Amino acid sequence: MSEENNIKEPLMPWSEEEKLSLPPQYGCQILLSDTSMAKLQDPSFPTDAYVVVYEENNRSYMDLCRTRKLTCLFDLYYDKFGANSVKSIEFGYGRKNPKLWGLKPKETKKK
Repeated sequence: MSEENNIKEPLMPWSEEEKLSLPPQYGCQILLSDTSMAKLQDPSFPTDAYVVVYEENNRSYMDLCRTRKLTCLFDLYYDKFGANSVKSIEFGYGRKNPKLWGLKPKETKKK
């Protein structure tokens, strides 16, 4: 008898649909999910972003999220992953003003 190798791809903790439905429910926005420390330390992100370290299925993940209230961010991860899953929530490394982050410069017309 030969066994088939059932290799399953690891599931992402956040689907694209979940990322889009978050702002109305919790007032949070996930900028990066399941990322590395090198990507988190990019200063081009806004100053109101937080690094969330959590655990699911004995695997540790790091996300970068924006929120106005830290309690809403904690509630989001608690509701999604359950008790004892959130390991830490720390300030991010971004340096951009949150009001100006993501804005595209206006096109100037030549006179």
